Amino acid sequence: MKIVANNNEVNFDAHTLLISKTDLKGKITYVNRDFMKAVNIKEKDLIGQPHNINRHPDMPRIIFKMLWQYLQNGQEIHAYVKNITSDGSFYWVFANITPSYFNSKIIGYHSARRKPSKEALEIVKPLYKKLLEAEKHGGMDASESLMQTLLNEKEMEYEEFILSF
Repeated sequence: MKIVANNNEVNFDAHTLLISKTDLKGKITYVNRDFMKAVNIKEKDLIGQPHNINRHPDMPRIIFKMLWQYLQNGQEIHAYVKNITSDGSFYWVFANITPSYFNSKIIGYHSARRKPSKEALEIVKPLYKKLLEAEKHGGMDASESLMQTLLNEKEMEYEEFILSF
């Protein structure tokens, strides 16, 4: 079932944490109640599904490429993400994603998300729009090049940039 995005925004409390865990392939193994409430999908319908089940079409793919690069290298990453709910509504989160370890091996990933600041979204929204446009016209390479140019101009790595606002 394909979800059609609409312009309805779901808001949640600044203290709310949306938590999920995935296996190494990104399939959901755990979600907390606040996550289920935000996406409006029951636990039984989430467990075992790919985490991108709630990916909004406004999200540039380059963000997820970078996210996976960090995680697969055993690094924590932060990202601003626009997600979609089961009825097509959307919500923004500031996500902290970390590898989960057992006996020094990565066994999955853990993500804790909270409501982002309005100030951060004022920076993120236009950036993501530019990245998405670049992807539409030149594919992932164009989006990646645009992101790298921005980071070079700021003389920052991705993680430093994201945490700067």
